[in-house]
Amino acid sequence: MGDQRSRTAVHEVKAGLRRLDHDVFAAVAGADNPLLDAVIPRLTTAANYSRLWIGAAGAMALTGKPALQRAATRGLVSLACTSLVANQLAKRSWRRERPGHRSVPLARRIRRYPRSSSFPSGHSASAAAFAVGAAVEHTPVGAGLGALAGLVGFSRVYTGAHYPGDVVAGWGLGTLIAVIGGALVPPPTARTDVSTEPLYTDHPGRPDGEGLVLVVNPASGDGTGERVLTHVRKALPAAEIVALSPEDDVVEVLESAAQRAEVLGVAGGDGTVATAAGIALRAGTPLAVFPAGTFNHFAKQMGCATTEQTVAAVRAGTLEMVDVVSLDGDTTLLNTASIGAYPQFVTTRERYEGKIGKTLASAVAAWKVLKEDQAVRIRYDNTTVTTSLFFLGNSVYRPTGFAPVDRDSVGDGLLDVRILEIGRPFARLRITLSLLTGRLGQSPLYHELHRPVFRVEVLGEPTPVAHDGEVGDARSSAEFVSHYRVLPVYRPR
Repeated sequence: MGDQRSRTAVHEVKAGLRRLDHDVFAAVAGADNPLLDAVIPRLTTAANYSRLWIGAAGAMALTGKPALQRAATRGLVSLACTSLVANQLAKRSWRRERPGHRSVPLARRIRRYPRSSSFPSGHSASAAAFAVGAAVEHTPVGAGLGALAGLVGFSRVYTGAHYPGDVVAGWGLGTLIAVIGGALVPPPTARTDVSTEPLYTDHPGRPDGEGLVLVVNPASGDGTGERVLTHVRKALPAAEIVALSPEDDVVEVLESAAQRAEVLGVAGGDGTVATAAGIALRAGTPLAVFPAGTFNHFAKQMGCATTEQTVAAVRAGTLEMVDVVSLDGDTTLLNTASIGAYPQFVTTRERYEGKIGKTLASAVAAWKVLKEDQAVRIRYDNTTVTTSLFFLGNSVYRPTGFAPVDRDSVGDGLLDVRILEIGRPFARLRITLSLLTGRLGQSPLYHELHRPVFRVEVLGEPTPVAHDGEVGDARSSAEFVSHYRVLPVYRPR
């Protein structure tokens, strides 16, 4: 008895909707508007075979603007998928007769009425798919196209090609497919780059290097340290130079030098420079960095890629105030820190990028690194993730994604944190595909944060935290704090 009542209620609802559909169509068909009669049939004809949308896509592509070109591409892909579903699946599943040309006045009839099922409206489905797909990439253009898609749908009713219900169903189908496409392949996320003007400060010029105490490891950088030592002796004869021996404790030598220095100089790799930076900061002494390591990331960032450039800055007395990051209050870093296999990822990427390009090299490196069992489970804020690739930078690096290269400055007061999550199904494959398609920034497995303080807890066995090219101690937790523009460092203007 209950089933029969339910069937009766459903039947009544369907009958009511059909009556409403026919009544609305009759109202539109009975309208008398010469202006619409002149315009609307031409519009619906222009939309035949999606010519209207293909033309719009071509115009968008010709602008040369990447956002509009992506919008055109996504719109056409959404349209193609929707057309396939509407014509080959939906129309074959639901058969409905069309209103026909006799239902409307002669002035608004189109030349040829389709014989396929009226439900759903293919024109309306394609129009909605193109407009919504374009809107995923470029909202303003998508809004304009949406209005045009609405007119196309109306034209199908006005010319007697479809009932209003067919049009509504077509709009819904096209919108659904475009939205699903946006979820599966998200658009690029606009990133607001942090841009700050460097803060320069003047210091007495030291033409002969008076007051500079330079600590240098002659053996660093395959002999680069020895060349720096020789050059500084000639260029800055008043400077005191301390040459490290293998038996020396670097920290003790740097601390002793800082006590008597007006300027603390250091020639070594990034790890040694970071140690000197912490000591100079505590001593209230400016730092002069001479490039004598393998990569010299910080020296290059400061415009001191050569010894001559550092010498010129010392002679002129020009300094920049830079950020320094502390790790658990007892370790100083100037460039980066990492947990897991990030250093291995960078090494593998650099090995291949000269041959196959950075994008493909990143994908290869990620695949090789992620297939190895180096996962670490961590918690930050209220989030728990499993990762083997964790990167933290002093100031915001560019570009976004997991191949940061450089920074605009070392003075924005922020930490740049990037994490690849590998604890979800098919994570390795999804990350690799995201890297190949340039969509890593939109992947739910990629996390990018910018903040002045970052605390992370390791769930499980303590894990080493590498920093500035050095393998650090194993830790169960780590607190990174950015100290905003606290250290004066010599650099050329």
